[in-house]
Amino acid sequence: MATPYVKMNGLGNDFAVVRVGRDWSPSEAQVRAWADRASGIGFDQLIALSEGDGGPWVRFWNSDGGEVSACGNGSRAAAWLMMEATGTDRVGFGTPAGPLSAERAGDRRVTVDMGAPRLNWDRIPLAEEMDTRGIELQVGPIDDPVVHTPGAVSMGNPHVVFFTDRQDDAFVRGTGSLIEHHPLFPEGVNVGFANVLGRDRIRLRVWERGAGLTKACGTGACAALVAAARRGLTDRAATLQLDGGELRIVWDEATDHVLMTGGVEVEGTGVLPETSPA
Repeated sequence: MATPYVKMNGLGNDFAVVRVGRDWSPSEAQVRAWADRASGIGFDQLIALSEGDGGPWVRFWNSDGGEVSACGNGSRAAAWLMMEATGTDRVGFGTPAGPLSAERAGDRRVTVDMGAPRLNWDRIPLAEEMDTRGIELQVGPIDDPVVHTPGAVSMGNPHVVFFTDRQDDAFVRGTGSLIEHHPLFPEGVNVGFANVLGRDRIRLRVWERGAGLTKACGTGACAALVAAARRGLTDRAATLQLDGGELRIVWDEATDHVLMTGGVEVEGTGVLPETSPA
């Protein structure tokens, strides 16, 4: 049976969103074929919306075919579609990383409550115990590393955040691809490069696990704000400036939850191409 999709993006980070049954499960090869920008639809993430006994449920796959637990920009897109379908201004939904909630924040703008950041080493997870405010990791010569001691945070998916003004494409791609599969991260890791511009502003680029360098990463923006605030580099609220635009991130002191606000766009609709299930 043909599966319709809606093509959306959040700050240029693009998705194909489908409404399917709870047991829908494409193969990695199918996701890679659909994600291919030359021969398929082309997207950074595939998002599946379904209904179950517990209410709406959302799942995510990266363009390399691997299913992941969380996607911040994708959660905004999914929440906006669900609110449009129900005519409501708030929605709650389950994800593999845990329950999330969202509300409208203006015309095609959504605030998602991403929940509390996970800061203990074994919940990120890391392969060994260490202080996640600045973990024992560096790139470059031992006596003169290029970047070192990143903060580690999980927002339902693992992140490390290096604080640096070195953010050129070659450096982000080279370092990000090197760190993504480092043995310190048994589930792989998203790699952020954050340049703190002020107490309330961070310029961020992210090498996304399973997707590469993307125009925006919502969970990466949340992780960067948390990592910066833990080290006293920023306040607990800041604007994150990404390649595709800006996100407002607030780490609420009363609830310990991280709130992410940003826009969503609808690019069009289509039907997923037939592919081999291999």
